[in-house]
Formats: sequence, C-alpha cells, structure tokens
Amino acid sequence: MAETVVPPVTAATTSPTATATTSSSSTTIANNFNSFLQLLTTQLKNQNPLDPLDTNQFTQQLVQFASVEQQINMNTQLGTLISLQKTSQTTAALGFVGQKVLVDGNTAQLANGQAKWSYVINKPATATINITNAAGQVVYTQTGTVQAGTQNYTWNGRDAAGNTVPDGAYTIAITAKDTSGQSVAVSTQVQGVVDSVDVTQNPPVLWIGDVGYTLDKIKQVVRSGL
Repeated sequence: MAETVVPPVTAATTSPTATATTSSSSTTIANNFNSFLQLLTTQLKNQNPLDPLDTNQFTQQLVQFASVEQQINMNTQLGTLISLQKTSQTTAALGFVGQKVLVDGNTAQLANGQAKWSYVINKPATATINITNAAGQVVYTQTGTVQAGTQNYTWNGRDAAGNTVPDGAYTIAITAKDTSGQSVAVSTQVQGVVDSVDVTQNPPVLWIGDVGYTLDKIKQVVRSGL
C-alpha cells in the first residue's frame, strides 16, 4: 500500500518540533492511524495565524485522512478473511483422513498385487499404456483399443516378463490416436485412501501413500467397499 503524504503547511514559521514530527510520521502514515491524526493536529497547531492553511488544502488532507482509515480497516478485514479461509481449508482437509477419494493424477500405489487408475477419453481410440516406477523406468507396456468415456484400469503388478515388481508408487502414461491418426487427449485419475494431511502447507496437502495432492485435485469421495 502506497504512503499517503500530507501536503506541508504553507506557512514558513513551522516550529522545529513540528518539522521533526512531520519527518518521522511520513514513514508510518499508511500504517498508523494515530500518527496520521497527530500529524494533522500538529500542523493545525503550528500554522501561521497570519497565513492559515488554505481551505482547499485542508479539505484534501481530510480526504486523505479518511482514505488512510479506510485502507487500514480494509487490510485488517482482508487479514481476517485470509485467516478464516486457512482455517476452513484445514478443517476440510482433516475430514478426508481415512476416506477413499478419486483425485486428478497419474501416480498410484501398488499394494497386494494391484494398482488402480481411471482415465477419461472423448472418443474411441488406440491407446498405448506405459507404467513406470519411481526411478522413471518403464516396467510395463500395453497397447489396445479403448472406448470413449470414463474407463478403469487395473494393473496386476507384473512387468513385461511376468515378474512381480515391488510395492510402491507407479505412474501411468496413456497416449491415444483415433482412426485418422490424430492424437486424442486422455486425462487420468487415481483412487486411494488419504493416509495423512500436511496442514503446514497452504493449501493443505492430502497424502495418498507417497504422493501428495491439494484439495482442488479431489474429484470424488468413494464409499468404502467400492
């Protein structure tokens, strides 16, 4: 917020005390309502009786006085709103602990021989699915025809040679092309149980296994057993 500086008194007889007050107060005028009031009062006390403050100039100071008060009040109210918003986000995030959710993302946890994703595609296409481990190495690839709409994909945790891979986080990448060879956009989602919430982050982060998601990534809360 920019400083609002009160125009100096036109009289040349301002006392040294008034001058010192003006100099020190100008740096805090936008942050301290009382300093602004003291500065205005000091100017009125020290104006030259033979050459009083111009009426228009005095009106401008009063307008500035009101403007500073409004800005200070606005900043206080904004600070309160931000604090309430953070509290609301934290409360909402904590409510997801232990819940099964569907989130925008492409990394799922492999556990008990299964990792699950869902994906959305707007037309039938031929898709290539690559699954990579945490080191970025491709451990499984599959190509086939997919239908339009929301589809589920479950991987059994085996690599291309049929070997079982360790549990952990695995990332899916799907590229698709239609019958004319044009690329088709595919968005992926992950289903998992929220293990914990990091409320020190803004916004809070929900952790599903080793992957964190913000609240805006949540697409659906899933009933247990599904």
